[in-house]
Amino acid sequence: MITLLDYGAGNVRSVINAVEKLGEQVAVVKTGDDILSAEKLVFPGVGAFGSMMKELRKKQFVEPLTAYLKANRPFLGICLGLQALFDFSEETPDIKGLGIIPGVVKRFDVALSIPHIGWNGLVVKQASPVFKGLRGDEKFYFVHSYHVAPEDTANVMTTTNYGYEFVSGVQKGNVVAVQFHPEKSGEYGLRILKNFLNGETGSFIPEIQPETTLLAKRIVACLDVRANDNGDLVVTKGDQYDVRERGNVRNLGKPVDVARRYYEEGADEITFLNITGFRDFPLQDAPMLEVLKRTSENVFVPLTIGGGIRNFTDRDGQVYSALEVASEYFRSGADKVSIGGDAVIIAEEYLKTGKKTGKSAIEAIAGVYGSQAVVISIDPRRVYVQSPEMVPGHVIETALPGPAGERYCWFQCTIKGGREGRNIDAVTLARACEELGAGEILLNCIDRDGTNSGYDIELIDAVASNIGVPVIASSGAGCADHFYEVFERTGVEAALAAGIFHRREVPVADVKAYLKGKVEIRK
Repeated sequence: MITLLDYGAGNVRSVINAVEKLGEQVAVVKTGDDILSAEKLVFPGVGAFGSMMKELRKKQFVEPLTAYLKANRPFLGICLGLQALFDFSEETPDIKGLGIIPGVVKRFDVALSIPHIGWNGLVVKQASPVFKGLRGDEKFYFVHSYHVAPEDTANVMTTTNYGYEFVSGVQKGNVVAVQFHPEKSGEYGLRILKNFLNGETGSFIPEIQPETTLLAKRIVACLDVRANDNGDLVVTKGDQYDVRERGNVRNLGKPVDVARRYYEEGADEITFLNITGFRDFPLQDAPMLEVLKRTSENVFVPLTIGGGIRNFTDRDGQVYSALEVASEYFRSGADKVSIGGDAVIIAEEYLKTGKKTGKSAIEAIAGVYGSQAVVISIDPRRVYVQSPEMVPGHVIETALPGPAGERYCWFQCTIKGGREGRNIDAVTLARACEELGAGEILLNCIDRDGTNSGYDIELIDAVASNIGVPVIASSGAGCADHFYEVFERTGVEAALAAGIFHRREVPVADVKAYLKGKVEIRK
């Protein structure tokens, strides 16, 4: 029996699913006595350090957890479960950590996108039972803005490079904790988890010992999900956002089955975009919750859900906040939530007043789950102008002149599935959302959607070069070379596709094979 410490935030379902996949049963901590009686304790943490420690104290878990750790009993900490072991975090310096390992948690100080999101490697500094069966060149999934800095290097198990070398794993007796997410790191992450669950006691150092590590570019498979005319949830794909063909919704498969296929083909992340309202359902009955629950049972890479992450009232008059909606999705298997049209309205209000309220969906969700959990999905289209002075905001000189020979354009943000344009450009929107706490931008392009003509490099470069958070390029991929082009010509960390994957025109594995040796990828 494995005991899981769930303090009430983040995606613990994936950890439970991974443990059960490996043949163990899971008991979730309800009281401090559950911690003290555990045979093996797993502590996954996601979100903000301060929020986590407040919840641990509120639930009276700190004292029994500290006693368990000081007794040198089997423990695996994941992400914030690692950071909690330290004295305090720069994120909330007035809130104490557990103080098991002397040291602090520091924010990355690099000229790179923050958070550090994606698949990176490990440099092993200390032999450990958890490394049994690993070669040493594997990559694991990271998503964080802060990293630990132990005072004593004797506790360092692994390091990873992101601008500089940081500590990505510690080991102190039977206490092991890692910054990456084994439950989201595919086959090799599950192997580390299995080694801990099996109680391996040997000391293992992988055969391959790299001197440094590199962050991989991510290939993201996107599933647009909606109800067809029979009420069944299907994966579909639009042509410039039109998902109907001969009057019927395009049906490209069942969401859970398609997601599992992409995982098996090597997709680094999977994104679900709910493009049907489902506005009248009680939250607990929302169809996408079941899709996430079932997907996370067999898909062990990050899952993002977009669509409907907002305040709403169901048919029974029950009111839900955006934070409550996001919380249900996280607890059903999502690692990140994507906010679309509502982000435009939120940003417009913020730019008008210049004040953060702390109450917007972006701020509320990031405040509890961390900026890395909030993705902003932007849907812009090109608008050509004769000169930069004609419109406020970010205007570029384009190599693709307009219909009247215009040499300049701006990228107008839209809402309501591209049907309504707003007076805000994509760069300004992305900057505003970053300031409000968003940790990643999913950058679509109405003009390129479904065209197979390649990503809009000018749009992507304009946004990626003007913000400090990671960008996922979307819309227009038609061949493997389009992925290489966007990685080579822009600073994006990830590239997304849908139609070519759904129709098997260009499988995920073929994209990876094409990119091998050209850009850093997860094999």
